[in-house]
Amino acid sequence: MSLTGLFLITFLPVHLLGNFLLLAGDGGEAFNVYAKFMTGNPLIKFISIGLYAFIVIHAIQGVIVWRVNKAKKGSRYAVQAKNTNWAASNMGILGTIILVFILIHMYQFWLKMKLGWIPPVTIDGVEMSNLYATVSGIYSNLFFVIFYVVSMVVIGLHLSHGFQSAFQTLGLNHKKYTPLIKALGTGYSILIPLGFAVIPVWMYLAQL
Repeated sequence: MSLTGLFLITFLPVHLLGNFLLLAGDGGEAFNVYAKFMTGNPLIKFISIGLYAFIVIHAIQGVIVWRVNKAKKGSRYAVQAKNTNWAASNMGILGTIILVFILIHMYQFWLKMKLGWIPPVTIDGVEMSNLYATVSGIYSNLFFVIFYVVSMVVIGLHLSHGFQSAFQTLGLNHKKYTPLIKALGTGYSILIPLGFAVIPVWMYLAQL
């Protein structure tokens, strides 16, 4: 879980930087070009397969850890430390909500693109999927905006414990470095989800 979790933690900032192109104010040109590159580059495709595999492995391992620890003294999560916070005690619940979010997210964007359900657009003589229009349409719905923002809060809570826990599980605990890891984890778990949450809110307000 630690290794797959750290891989996903590395992926999120890259994904966020690409998504910020949605706010470029150019009618979606930069984002659509970026999306075409990401879906057409062989190396990116290979990495994407690994990403999907890691998500599945992480989810399966999460269920296994939850079941094993539930059977042991009624614990719901591994490594029950002293003064365990709410996120640490409910990682199973948070993980389940995140998995539901990922499935909905992939259906709305990835699956629709793969099935050819996204209308085309031509940019500089090149035809590509108008993913920006799809995103813009979804983020014009207040229900989905709220759903995405709440999901980012859940992801933030999950990361707030998962970031430090991953290093701890790998044995990278040290009185000199642990405070720094905790600080980085706290900053990461706030800034990354906040960045993702800003995008749907901004796009929704821009369409009012």
